[in-house]
Amino acid sequence: MTRIAAVSGVLPPHRYAQSEITDALAAVCLPPGADRAVFDRLHACAGVRHRHLALELPRYGTLSGFGEANDLFIEAALDLGERAVRDALDAAGLRADEVDLVLSTSVTGIAAPSVEARLAGRLGLRPDVKRLPVFGLGCVAGAAGLARLHDHLTGHPADVAVLLSTELCSLTLQRGDTSAAGMVAGALFGDGGGALVAVGTDRAADHTGPVVLDTRSRLYPGTGDLLGWDIGDRGFRIVLGGQLPDVVRLSVAEEVRDFLAGHDLKPDDVTAWICHPGGPKVLDALQESLGLPADALEASRRSLAEVGNLSSASVLHILRDVQADRRPPPGATGLLLALGPGLSSELVLLRW
Repeated sequence: MTRIAAVSGVLPPHRYAQSEITDALAAVCLPPGADRAVFDRLHACAGVRHRHLALELPRYGTLSGFGEANDLFIEAALDLGERAVRDALDAAGLRADEVDLVLSTSVTGIAAPSVEARLAGRLGLRPDVKRLPVFGLGCVAGAAGLARLHDHLTGHPADVAVLLSTELCSLTLQRGDTSAAGMVAGALFGDGGGALVAVGTDRAADHTGPVVLDTRSRLYPGTGDLLGWDIGDRGFRIVLGGQLPDVVRLSVAEEVRDFLAGHDLKPDDVTAWICHPGGPKVLDALQESLGLPADALEASRRSLAEVGNLSSASVLHILRDVQADRRPPPGATGLLLALGPGLSSELVLLRW
């Protein structure tokens, strides 16, 4: 048994309405005097009302390049990461020196030493803490990180494990990027972080969060060009294929049904859907293909509206919100689901 002891979500201080971000990004990305009709329409249809950013909006137009942006990533990621881990440990009633494993993930910046290594002394982690920094999983890493914590805790039932996500999507902005993928990403992604504390069987009775029943990882052949980054001299440039909702309808929904069927469950049996908010079209495709009721993905849509797509941190924010606002009754089933580069999906079956 792996039990989730606590989960936290944190945001940087600069909060803006979507319309403010739209105007600022148009000035940075579009040529002077360019027709903004498509740009404005994408931002208006993104399902996002507000986002939090690592920097004040005027600062983005002055960044000199990838080096400066990555330095700012490290600075902001350390601040968010420290807050996220402290909040989660405090909520779990655990000390930092009780942590045996930290898995940290981000796909919006690079740090060596990695973020969790730089935070170890500030947080008070033990010198012998096991560390697993992960890069490249993208939006799926929040779900995949929880699944890998579960793998570890299955073999180490007395351990405490922490998942840390720090995503500063705004710092991947490329000046002058007028590609369709760049405009969509600029309309959807925000900045944020989160942390999750999980414990093994020997400690499970001391906590009341949901338990992990099972996990599944899946790569979908022939879809590697639908989601990811092209990394060049100017840093990260988004790869985002328009066929993503179709893959969700044709393959991901089937994967979800098959995974649930292995536990004698159907989509109707799932009380809590903790789904990564990849965008309105992705959420619509998942809801329609699984035949879910209108409010099933409300937590994901609300998170998208309030903070945008936070990449791997989104599912942590959504799980925190479900726990705080709409906590399922004892015995209820939940499914935590995310998609990422590969194209890949990660499913985590939960029970309260």
